[in-house]
Amino acid sequence: QVQLVESGGGLVQTGGSLRLSCLVSGGTFSTYAMGWFRQAPGKEREFVAAISWSGGSTYYTDSVKGRFTISRDNAKNTVYLQMNSLKPEDTAVYYCAATYRSWAMSLHEYDYWGQGTQVTVSS
Repeated sequence: QVQLVESGGGLVQTGGSLRLSCLVSGGTFSTYAMGWFRQAPGKEREFVAAISWSGGSTYYTDSVKGRFTISRDNAKNTVYLQMNSLKPEDTAVYYCAATYRSWAMSLHEYDYWGQGTQVTVSS
């Protein structure tokens, strides 16, 4: 059974930074492409970033380009999301997800999900 556990969320001021981590267990991590999604109150879950199984390719939604960086450490079964220059509109629950596809932006293309971690950016 594949399990994903996010950590690293919290409360930060505008302009601050956070690094989210997602530990994957129960599967072969190096065969999954990984993604980060977020869901703000009253809004649909949206794509944030994705990384290929090797880490050689990364993808970002336009609103986070230049501020967020997705990375992975296959030896540690962990994917990261470094978030810099945070804005109040980044406030959301952040979810990591795993897919057998080479990569994906649609949440419907992901096979496994974590429970989420709250990120709150104060103005």
